Amino acid sequence: MSEITRVPLQPIAKGSLTKLWLGIVVALLLAAGFAWSQRYQGVTVETLAPGAGPMPTKDDVVLINYTGKLADGTVFDKGEKVPLPLEGVVPGFSEGLSKMQKGGKYRLFIPASKGYGAEAQRNPSTGQVVIPANSALEFDVELLDFRSRAEIMAQQQMLQQLQQQGGAGAAPPR
Repeated sequence: MSEITRVPLQPIAKGSLTKLWLGIVVALLLAAGFAWSQRYQGVTVETLAPGAGPMPTKDDVVLINYTGKLADGTVFDKGEKVPLPLEGVVPGFSEGLSKMQKGGKYRLFIPASKGYGAEAQRNPSTGQVVIPANSALEFDVELLDFRSRAEIMAQQQMLQQLQQQGGAGAAPPR
């Protein structure tokens, strides 16, 4: 027969339960604060509708629909079926796009340090500030397609050759 060791339960000291709950609340607030600060220090990609297949690399050109907003919700830019080379955009946008899959819809959060930083962005026509300095950016992005830069260059060369061949053998108009 095995022996059972009994440990008497001690009553909870007065005020201990309140301290326990305060500790839990403080821990939750610290965790929420940490999560919030991480959102604005690193690029965050939230999946709204998943895509499929591989993700673009820095050598690719993406075709996207997007809406760019400031933290207060002000829309500063919008585009449909826009081709963008990943190397030709701000670092945070490139980093976020490389975490997306074709056909997916995403919300991308870019901290100022990976966006435009301390440099305000102005409308070239009016000179009006469109993106204030040190602004965090938010984009809704739909990744329609992407291709490698080499593939696009090969397609362009093929089109040029076809145009040259079509122009050389054609009869002059009458």
